[in-house]
Amino acid sequence: MPQHGDTARVDVEALRDLLDGRWAAVRRRARDILRGPEFTPRYGLSVAEHRARVTEQLHALARTDLARYGFDPRYGGRGEVGASVAAFEMLVCDLSLMVKMGVQWGLFGGAIQALGTEYHHATYLPGVMSLEIPGCFAMTETGHGSDVQRLRTTATFDPNTDEFVVHTPDEAARKDYIGNAAHDGRLAVVFAQLITGGQRHGVHALLVPIRDADGTVLPGIRIEDCGPKAGLNGVDNGRIWFTQVRVPRTALLNRYGDVAADGTYSSPIENPNRRFFTMLGTLVRGRISVAGGAGMAAKTALAIAIRYGQVRRQFLRPGSDSEVALLDYLAYQRRLLPALARTYALHFAQEEMVSRLHDGSTDGPLDERAQRELEAHAAGLKAVATWHAVDTIQTCREACGGAGYLAENRLPQLRADTDVFTTFEGDNTVLLQLVGKSLLTNYRQEFGNLDPLGMAKFAAGQFLGTVIERTAARSLLDRLVQAAPGRGDEDDLRNREWQRALLADRENHVLEGLARRLRAAPADADPFDVVNNVQDHVLLAARAHVDRLVFEAFASGVARIEDEGTRAVVERLCDLAALSLVEQERAWFLEHGRLTPARAKAVTATVNALCQELRPHARDLVDAFGLNDEWLAAPIALGAETARQDQQARARVPVGAET
Repeated sequence: MPQHGDTARVDVEALRDLLDGRWAAVRRRARDILRGPEFTPRYGLSVAEHRARVTEQLHALARTDLARYGFDPRYGGRGEVGASVAAFEMLVCDLSLMVKMGVQWGLFGGAIQALGTEYHHATYLPGVMSLEIPGCFAMTETGHGSDVQRLRTTATFDPNTDEFVVHTPDEAARKDYIGNAAHDGRLAVVFAQLITGGQRHGVHALLVPIRDADGTVLPGIRIEDCGPKAGLNGVDNGRIWFTQVRVPRTALLNRYGDVAADGTYSSPIENPNRRFFTMLGTLVRGRISVAGGAGMAAKTALAIAIRYGQVRRQFLRPGSDSEVALLDYLAYQRRLLPALARTYALHFAQEEMVSRLHDGSTDGPLDERAQRELEAHAAGLKAVATWHAVDTIQTCREACGGAGYLAENRLPQLRADTDVFTTFEGDNTVLLQLVGKSLLTNYRQEFGNLDPLGMAKFAAGQFLGTVIERTAARSLLDRLVQAAPGRGDEDDLRNREWQRALLADRENHVLEGLARRLRAAPADADPFDVVNNVQDHVLLAARAHVDRLVFEAFASGVARIEDEGTRAVVERLCDLAALSLVEQERAWFLEHGRLTPARAKAVTATVNALCQELRPHARDLVDAFGLNDEWLAAPIALGAETARQDQQARARVPVGAET
């Protein structure tokens, strides 16, 4: 373990290559493409100006390979789902452009590819990629956002004309917050309740034209602009109503459900619930992309704040006539460096998730459990990554003082743009409940398969946990808590296996406690009340699970660093990620006997020490993100503060002097 005062240094280029990961070529390509005045962030635009600029940028991207990565090579794509996510993440120069790209080539085009069949692919995908067919992903409704299964838009088959009739039965069923709908969209993937022969077959997706080639809204379609938003005003969100709109039977994206000319419904998946969740599972790329986009926004904010903190000076150092750089203050380090460590951890978790998505799409279909785990992990990572981004950007804004509040320094816009990331592609709290339910499903399967020896081990584990929590014997408590190598000094806290075991123990204990609470419910209890009464526990189980996964991804990433000095620095960053999380959750660890009070205090002291050790490397660690200066576009991060101080020094104006 590197010691204080050592000479470890970061090889920025090598670390950047590691962070660029499996799709490094895509990231380098994006850095080359997204240059010049066309892509430099601008502030102060009107909504109309911002939308027009983003649309122009999207057309420019359509002329590059960034638009084609995620699509089938048979129709002009590249067949690289992972590359498509990496390209999406790189559009941090304007998050409106990032979202607009995600709507066109991720949600709209991705739905056609995932839910359609060869006819749809050949007919539409070339135009989707070239932007000749700008489209919408019309899922969310005013009355149902998170509860997709209960959408109210209907698609009723008419065998007399071989058409579906798409209809909005009431205001609750209007499609709301639909990107590309207010101005640019020509074709929409519409999610609706499929009805044929008087029988409902659940939610399916259909292709419904909403404008003609001249941009005129088609008969039976009503579109309304959502208007100005808190952020992302370069995206033309709108509302759509359908009044008995007829589309041909071939408009149904029929990979998982089809309707014959006589109205007969068929599906390769007999169970309606399984069919629904299979269809939604094919769209998991959206959540993974949002997590990556949020991560890039957090990286951008940290790069701005750390660069500024390195040069901005405030308050005289005692006994000196020089002022102290903000980044030299422990309080400033405490605000930014744990967030930087968590951002690195989430980066490696994101890379693992994108690889799983890519491999699952190219190596054949995943089995049911693997698919469920992919969806749950994507949901959990999206929730924690977007919350982290919002919190981190706000912290960076505050850390930059008044300068951070100026629009020219990007932080206010980043904060406004990422706010809704916590909501779209699934409300974060709802997504964590999905994670918790998946954990319970796996738990029941494992518990049901335990042999007598496994049952005995399970019971012993329960007993041990109870002893740790309830015993008043300090000697026994210390033996149990300090079972990790060593006797509790700072180096022990930096032991990677101890960190992993502590987080894994928390995850297992919370999940087992949740299962016990559910099993204890009376047989005649109302099912809603049973689940509702443990929602807090479900969310905690989900967070504990994601925390452990993110930590393990970071530890795995550190192990791949070849340069010794770089690895030494990033090892400390990994320690900081783990221990700042333990510090944040120390109430739980203390309440459940996993830390003694002395050990908890040692955690805080070690976090302080790690912040101070990492301070000399902070600039290198953010530079390794590979963010072009023109993407940052913040004067305070690009030399304005240094220039001001140099001018003051040349004028020989002492601090505090009257002018």
